[in-house]
Amino acid sequence: MAAHTFEPTLFYNRLGGAEPPALVLRSGDSIRTRTLDAHGTNEREEPVASRPNPLTGPFLVEEAEVGDTLAVRLEELKPNRSSCWSHRYLAENVVDPSFARRLPEQEYARWRIDPQSRRLSPVEPAVSGISLPLRPMLGCIGTAPADGQTLSSATAGSHGGNMDYPGIAEGATVYLPVFVPGARLYLGDGHATQGDGEIAGSGTEVSFDVRFTVTLLKGQASRWPRGENAEWLFTLGNARPLEQALQHATTEMVRWLEEEYALDPASIGLLLGQVVRYELGNVFDPAYTMACKVPKWSLPRP
Repeated sequence: MAAHTFEPTLFYNRLGGAEPPALVLRSGDSIRTRTLDAHGTNEREEPVASRPNPLTGPFLVEEAEVGDTLAVRLEELKPNRSSCWSHRYLAENVVDPSFARRLPEQEYARWRIDPQSRRLSPVEPAVSGISLPLRPMLGCIGTAPADGQTLSSATAGSHGGNMDYPGIAEGATVYLPVFVPGARLYLGDGHATQGDGEIAGSGTEVSFDVRFTVTLLKGQASRWPRGENAEWLFTLGNARPLEQALQHATTEMVRWLEEEYALDPASIGLLLGQVVRYELGNVFDPAYTMACKVPKWSLPRP
């Protein structure tokens, strides 16, 4: 196991298997690196890459093969500047069509992060009374997609990608399917905070200092992204319509409970019917994201 520091100079607006690896890792290695905001600006607010969502990576993991799963433990997600931005208005697709005509043309707002209080407030325009807790999350994390695809960092699929799920936060472990040799991990699109659904089309967008550890789970296949934190298991489905995203997330949770907790269909139905929770990742991007969550206290020991 090795600890790496990686200073990225190239960033990608797509996830695929063609780019040269940024760094070659072994299972158990940890990495410190940086990510840009969704418009490609760095910690000094200099534009150094093109939008949308320029990603750091790809990180190649030795011995990763199709049918494995890559576990990514997010140990530190830290905004590395005091200014971030967001959209000002709701997206048209989250309100009634008749109401959407009343929405102004989209503009940007600026926010200021106070590292001492770990809160952020809008400063352009200044709005009194709005002060939000800092809750850093990664909008985009994924491996290279299956079948030789190269997919935009603006969307998501079974490989992960731009899921914008607030649960992908410091302390969480994200489990990603391996669809190509080496897995090829990408990450970026940091948000200082974000509500469910990303219903304005952005979070509070900011560049990050990131530290994470990769662990290769040999022979443990997953079909959709999974994750966990201290309190919850979660699975993520990415698709349109939203019903299909829910179906993918729920099916992946059923598979997880069958494989890791040896629950039969009746037990799973009884459990999920009473304890499951659903959260939106985003309802703005080309693929919507739904999270299916199960509290750990409800689970038998595997």
